[in-house]
Amino acid sequence: MLVDISILTFLSAATVVVHALGIAHAAHAVMTVRSSRGAIAWSISLVTFPWLALPLYWILGRTKFHGYAEALRSVFSEHQKLVHKAYREITKFQVVIPEKLKSLAPLAETFTGVAFTSGNAAELLIDGRQTYPAMLSAIASAKNYILLQSYIVDDDESGHKFQAALIAKAQQGIRIYFLYDEIGSNKLPRTYINSLRQNFIQVSAFHTTKGRGNRFQLNFRNHRKILVVDGEIAFTGGLNIGNDYVGKNRRLSPWRDTHIKLQGPTVQSLQSSFLQDWYWANRQVIDVNWQVQPNWEANQTALILPTGPADKHKACQLFFVNAINQAQTRLWIATPYFVPDDSTLTALKLAAMRGVDVRIILPNRPDHLFVYLCSFSYYNEMKPINIKFYRYKHGFMHQKIILIDNDLAGVGTVNLDNRSFFLNFEVMSFIIDGQFVNSVEKMLKTDLAASVTVDFAEYEQKPLWFKLAVRISRLLTPLL
Repeated sequence: MLVDISILTFLSAATVVVHALGIAHAAHAVMTVRSSRGAIAWSISLVTFPWLALPLYWILGRTKFHGYAEALRSVFSEHQKLVHKAYREITKFQVVIPEKLKSLAPLAETFTGVAFTSGNAAELLIDGRQTYPAMLSAIASAKNYILLQSYIVDDDESGHKFQAALIAKAQQGIRIYFLYDEIGSNKLPRTYINSLRQNFIQVSAFHTTKGRGNRFQLNFRNHRKILVVDGEIAFTGGLNIGNDYVGKNRRLSPWRDTHIKLQGPTVQSLQSSFLQDWYWANRQVIDVNWQVQPNWEANQTALILPTGPADKHKACQLFFVNAINQAQTRLWIATPYFVPDDSTLTALKLAAMRGVDVRIILPNRPDHLFVYLCSFSYYNEMKPINIKFYRYKHGFMHQKIILIDNDLAGVGTVNLDNRSFFLNFEVMSFIIDGQFVNSVEKMLKTDLAASVTVDFAEYEQKPLWFKLAVRISRLLTPLL
């Protein structure tokens, strides 16, 4: 009987403690969660079902990444001369952008410290068949150092090609720094990493759970894909490293994606993004080339925009919303995941209402079921305002592209969803150049030809279970 009483007392005390923690965390959610809907959902769950909601909140509840900005401020203070030198080298090439896009410049400077620059050359790379050979060729040409960052690295034929290319350069005495996201690359075996380290290649995970308040947070990702060679050539875009991305996944093949090769001051900007991530992961400052080599023949105006959950402002969302608001005749977007927040959704609707040709290309095949289903929930909202949806039929489409009028094109890692806007570390390149815009237009027209226009009326014919699954997925938008 005494044992029974003691157990009952313990359970009662535990219940009181858990419910008290639930109430305390509900108050924290009300004060910190980004959206009012999210705050209400979390607070009700934490008060009503604290046993379940508390661990979920510890893992998924935060949208602010702690410690990253503070670490960078510390290193900037310690290495002021180097920081100022790098900043001066890039800002020498700052340029005034066209009047109709001028509101993007102060945003860019606020978020990155650097506005648009001249002297750039941007080359569009379509799919893995163009991207991987270009990246491997750049790696083979390295004379001093290589910086390589990827969200996913797979231990397969494609992963081994990059592994072999890096080891070959390391054996020539080239300094190599390889950064990956430990959640995105969770299947990467230790043998792959050890093989690189045994050849004196510095390899590191990004460490998204490092730092105060991040220990249990599995919600953050470093989604950036960056390659920088000698501070002279750089690459970024949608492609990770693995066989899937060259169309060797039977279910999703062929894989449709887009990358970009850069020269000019954008290289130093991408390099800066990598170095900041590397410092967070390793507290190590890498010696790199900050001397810009402009390409005056192409002389394209461009911006590199790294964003993430450590930003002081919601840089990704604010920049995209502002860019969408600049569209006057055309707004074409290609994204594998369409789960926009309210501000972005409103901007898209307003663009269509003022007569802009708004087209959104989405995959016809899902790789993440909930995200795929959620995109259907926007059909009824888009139908009355003439926003056109297209479903890409020729394999899986993973590219992240935005095209505005005949003036601006963006290529990078940002999906049109809450995760990219608020939870992931991302990077986009924005190019203001007629020739480059035309090449993106041509590429998207080919994609549109391989797509089917969505008939919104067809959604009304879907069975009830499908519509219910769509609505449930919509409720999960803060996490998608």
